[in-house]
Amino acid sequence: MLFTKTRKIFYFRELMWSRVGAGLLSLELVRTLRWVAYTILDDEATPLKKKLDEFGSFLAKVIAGICVLVWVVNIGHFSDPSHGGFFKGAIHYFKIAVALAVAAIPEGLPAVVTTCLALGTKKMALLNAIVRSLPSVETLGCTTVICSDKTGTLTTNMMSVSKICVVQSADYGLMINEFSVSGTTYAPEGTVFDNNGQQLDFPAQSPCLHHLAMCSSLCNDSILQYNPDKDSYEKIGESTEVALRVLAEKVGLPGFDSMPSSLNMLSKHERAAYCNHYWENQFKKVYVLEFTRDRKMMSVLCSHKQMDVMFSKGAPESIIARCTKILCNSDGSVIPLTAAARAELESRFRSFGDEALRCLALAFKTVPHGQQTISYDNENDLTFIGLVGMLDPPRKEVRDAMLACMTAGIRVIVVTGDNKSTAESICRKIGAFDNLGDFSGMSYTASEFERLPAVQQNLALRRMTLFSRVEPSHKRMLVEALQNQNEVVAMTGDGVNDAPALKKADIGIAMGSGTAVAKSASDMVLADDNFASIVAAVAEGRAIYNNTKQFIRYMISSNIGEVVCIFVAAVLGIPDTLAPVQLLWVNLVTDGLPATAIGFNKQDSDVMKAKPRKVGEAVVTGWLFFRYLVIGVYVGLATVAGFIWWFVYSEGGPKLTYSELMNFETCALRETSYPCSIFEDRHPSTVAMTVLVVVEMFNALNNLSENQSLLVITPRSNLWLVGSIILTMVLHMLILYVHPLAVLFSVTPLSWGEWTAVLYLSFPVIIIDEVLKFLSRNTGLRFRFRLRKTDLLPKDRRDK
Repeated sequence: MLFTKTRKIFYFRELMWSRVGAGLLSLELVRTLRWVAYTILDDEATPLKKKLDEFGSFLAKVIAGICVLVWVVNIGHFSDPSHGGFFKGAIHYFKIAVALAVAAIPEGLPAVVTTCLALGTKKMALLNAIVRSLPSVETLGCTTVICSDKTGTLTTNMMSVSKICVVQSADYGLMINEFSVSGTTYAPEGTVFDNNGQQLDFPAQSPCLHHLAMCSSLCNDSILQYNPDKDSYEKIGESTEVALRVLAEKVGLPGFDSMPSSLNMLSKHERAAYCNHYWENQFKKVYVLEFTRDRKMMSVLCSHKQMDVMFSKGAPESIIARCTKILCNSDGSVIPLTAAARAELESRFRSFGDEALRCLALAFKTVPHGQQTISYDNENDLTFIGLVGMLDPPRKEVRDAMLACMTAGIRVIVVTGDNKSTAESICRKIGAFDNLGDFSGMSYTASEFERLPAVQQNLALRRMTLFSRVEPSHKRMLVEALQNQNEVVAMTGDGVNDAPALKKADIGIAMGSGTAVAKSASDMVLADDNFASIVAAVAEGRAIYNNTKQFIRYMISSNIGEVVCIFVAAVLGIPDTLAPVQLLWVNLVTDGLPATAIGFNKQDSDVMKAKPRKVGEAVVTGWLFFRYLVIGVYVGLATVAGFIWWFVYSEGGPKLTYSELMNFETCALRETSYPCSIFEDRHPSTVAMTVLVVVEMFNALNNLSENQSLLVITPRSNLWLVGSIILTMVLHMLILYVHPLAVLFSVTPLSWGEWTAVLYLSFPVIIIDEVLKFLSRNTGLRFRFRLRKTDLLPKDRRDK
């Protein structure tokens, strides 16, 4: 790991200096490469990887101890005449110990975990969630907090102007006029209505609407175009800017009696930006002051004949603070902006926020003719044109996804740059504030949160549901603060500046419409930018972890059975129940196929009803290990019972007594009514081996679900497992009934009576596990049962 990271650092440094030397690194490229380096060099193990590493270390120690114990327990049998000497006897039991070690190690674990994760990524891809890191799917399963962007993730990101607020006149006090606009898509199809709901036939004849259309077209960097393949209008650029372009199309152009209905005669391709192109042809853009987060506005200097005008748009609080005059809609006159008028306008844009509308203010300013540049100082003494309220409706599926998160014990924090009232209104619509009569203390702006003392910040983080007016730096701060409270955080983002927060989060989720840098820093990319896809990923992560536990449960209970089988045989003093080659066959072939198929288990119906598991929670807890042990002990005892049954009760067997079987090593030293060669017969070990195989097949069915009954989740739910069981039994039949293979594995064909005994000994494992599942579901023993230590496996010393 250290060598790999050092090599990455060296390679990245050489790449940086080679580009600088060539003169190819701009400031923006340096920033981009910095985030890429941050992404490459900061690798952190996921909860699943940590737990599997712990499990592997623990299992290796236990297996080593068991193998030594089995070898030591059999020291008394080293000198048995059947081995031909003490040394040969020691070698024989050493082989059994080695075979047992091979049998006890779940060597299929990496393959099954990888298969589970790969299947999860495939399912997520079908749900528009592209996973860039396999373990990240599982990490979502223990997510406790999802910090989600609002625009485009919780909403459709299809902005449309629905309300316009302008000053009508100030002759008899300030008179505010509001217009409503129909149409909620990017199609330039809609109508403007006045206060009384009357349609405006010629919107562009209103001075304020006229100037709004000009400003919307010119102070804009987006593109609206028609896609004939999809028969829809599409955007390139920010949704808010495209909404302004669509507004300009709906307002139309002045000077034409047939406007705006005449525009309908154009083709869809021409109609997409006809009015915008008109204004761009009338005005020549001279200089642009780009939007910055500290100013919260942008401006563009335009030249028209002998007049130069600066158009500005931005957050209402920023624009209104820089305005000193107002454009009146009644006659196009310009009047001073009084304190009372300023307060009234601020009240109006706050009311827009209460209606879940994103609000922008537009203004203009005449500048001296011939001026070629503008600076931030020029953005003063502006003339206010009007307010536009944009609607970005919530996605239909978000409310159900929010409810699923609440049921699953996952807290959702909505993170947005919108003002507080607008964001709170959206949160009400999507259900983030459901069942909360008073949500004070749950909604903060970034500035409000930063002003809180450290103690109150910690308390606020425990209840926070909405974080508004945030900048990218606040996202990383939020992630770090939540992680300090041992939360597992998923964070969404789409910009270059979001990369540090995405990388710092336990799960970084980039938007499909986001930047390449954000995607490279993320663990998962949402192709559809949909919050519901994140919730689906959480469910998939939980299912993957459950399937991993089921695989471990199946393998460990089966391996415990093999250990118990050999150990009990040694303690009872009976012949070896299984030969080393038979142990290897059971472990490598008959165990492997069903174990892999367990990775195809479907989600439990209650997968999103349980609380998130803790990051430090061990893979195998006390009650779960007890269940492993009970099943494993039965598997081992059933295997030994099949071996003994053939000698004592089988119609085709010698029908020995227990004492004769336990004193088999002295057979050659005393007179018997049976030949000593009977202890070399292949039938008893074949019966024992077949019992072990069949009981493990039944045990595989038990692992369709951790706690749900087979009557609820039937074998039909995982046909891959059914197929693997059938294939395993076919392979086992081959070695029993194909002579060369039977010789190789020291087995022999079984009679119908022997198969009946095998089934009688194997089937009870299902009944035992059904009883244990019933106790888990109904008595809570899975939570109350404890060993001396809380967990069988060691926990991480560092919990997130």
